[in-house]
Amino acid sequence: MAVSWIWLTLIAFIATSLLHRLVTSNNKKKRLPPGPKGLPILGHLHLLGKNPHQDLHRIAQKHGPIMYMRFGLVPNVIVSSPKAAELFLKTHDLIFASRPPHQAAKYLSWDQRNLSFGAYGPYWRNMRKLCTLELLSNLKISCFQTMRREELGIFIESLKQAARDGIPVDLSAKVSSLTAEMSCRMVFGKKYEDKDIDERGFKTVIQEGMKLAAVPNLGDYFPFLGILDIQGLTRKMKALSKVYDDFFEKVINEHVRDWDHGEQTKDIVDTMMSIMQSGQTREFQFDRRHVKAIMLDMLAGSMDTAASSVEWILSELLRNPTTMKKVQKELEEVVGLERMVEESDIDQLEYLDMVVKETFRLHPVAPLLIPHYAMEDCTVNGYDIPKASRIIINTHAIGRDPDAWSEPEKFIPERFVGSEIDVRGQHFQLLPFGSGRRGCPGMQLGLIQVRLIVSQLVHCFDWRLPNGVLPKELDMAEEFGLVVNRANHLMAIPTFRLQN
Repeated sequence: MAVSWIWLTLIAFIATSLLHRLVTSNNKKKRLPPGPKGLPILGHLHLLGKNPHQDLHRIAQKHGPIMYMRFGLVPNVIVSSPKAAELFLKTHDLIFASRPPHQAAKYLSWDQRNLSFGAYGPYWRNMRKLCTLELLSNLKISCFQTMRREELGIFIESLKQAARDGIPVDLSAKVSSLTAEMSCRMVFGKKYEDKDIDERGFKTVIQEGMKLAAVPNLGDYFPFLGILDIQGLTRKMKALSKVYDDFFEKVINEHVRDWDHGEQTKDIVDTMMSIMQSGQTREFQFDRRHVKAIMLDMLAGSMDTAASSVEWILSELLRNPTTMKKVQKELEEVVGLERMVEESDIDQLEYLDMVVKETFRLHPVAPLLIPHYAMEDCTVNGYDIPKASRIIINTHAIGRDPDAWSEPEKFIPERFVGSEIDVRGQHFQLLPFGSGRRGCPGMQLGLIQVRLIVSQLVHCFDWRLPNGVLPKELDMAEEFGLVVNRANHLMAIPTFRLQN
């Protein structure tokens, strides 16, 4: 057995070496974007550390906003400025509208049948249209307004008890639980206990998938090495995919059973099952695998990204007490101190909106978005972009571009006073949700969740850091993943401030 693995490794290494020579030979004939000098076979993998978005930003400062790097056998184009992002996401959007092959997505999203990682084509276009019209429309989002109010009420009551006791609250864990419960009720129609999915717990299992989707995987960079599973990632992905599949099968079967008894909750699972049975999808295949893939998309998209956004906004407000006071003053003027914030109040909170934008600029939750994929050879800004290149949009770098932002490292919400810059993908200086065909379809829902949770927390409570930690001493270290969270949980002590 050991001998066969040795031979497989040797064959894979030889094949990889030959392919590397072929790729290098072909690339010499092209006018590729500039980039750092790479190593044989490895390319530029050795230049990436635990926070690749920061490493790529640093390297781009030397080599330019459109930069070529090779990770193993895979050509990558790193995009680090608003003007460059516009070329790839608008001018040549169609050529780069697909997603690359991806081992994590293969195992964790039913062979890339979801919206996030699905290849561009008839199925993806029709599925996005259905999701936009049926699952993420303003009407559908409004249907869950009562649910959001209920969950926020429970959440605030739990924090009021901590305020009475004068004890620190783990805001990272609390907000993560809140968004998980909101997402479960929206997608599944009810909340599930952690043990219902796996002994590790509901949130942990979803977050593990997000981390596996972002970790550098040799199987993606050296396809011939994928079968060897040198890092043990394939084994973890297969085990996690079984956990997902078993749980989502149970959820679907529960919904089918409720239907048989004449009960329907009209959550997102019900809507998708109705679509599957109605014949609306006869133009393309749509079965339980697709339903499960979209369920995971909706769950992860509405849960982890919203929680991370709230976590970073609260972190910046705690670091900047003057800004916190300005947000509270606006809330007092718009809402008053006799009641909690309602969703109808949110559009009037202009300064809060600036705070959200400024946090998205400095802390985009998906700093490298999801890679785009060149479906054909293309020339962009005079550079040859080879077919099958991965296009990595570094929103972390774009948010710190000194040509686009004055004092880019500082947290200054007031920079948006009188500015038309928005987060919806039309202004390439700020792309928290991406842009173009692959822009996030759940953007509107995400914005409602984030602004509602933040406004409620800041309106209902004053906050201070525990153990005498000063605002400027707050640790802001990041933990990289598909969604970037705080490396250390955010702890703070609440004091209830409303008059009821």
